Amino acid sequence: MKLRRDIFQAISDPTRRAILVLLTSQSMTAGAIAENFDAARPTISKHIQILNECDLVDANQQGREIYYELKVEKMKEIDKWLEQFRAIWENRFNQLDNLLETLKNKKNEK
Repeated sequence: MKLRRDIFQAISDPTRRAILVLLTSQSMTAGAIAENFDAARPTISKHIQILNECDLVDANQQGREIYYELKVEKMKEIDKWLEQFRAIWENRFNQLDNLLETLKNKKNEK
């Protein structure tokens, strides 16, 4: 049984996040991805491997090249998980806005 890495650990790395951003527009080979970074190609390949193990990218063999592409559905899962926190923070900001408006109105009444 193949164990998967933690998806949030994978996206915690800025290089891996940058790779995901690159893959939003097109599928790319490891070499093409590596050209966008100052790191050695084996280092970038390791980052790609981690993203692949987390099911965030898909590897498709085309002739001798392997093209990597973003798995949008997996990214939607992350977004869905984060949505619960967005809702909490939006509610808190709305409460703060209401409190500030109340304080402002009380100050203007004086």
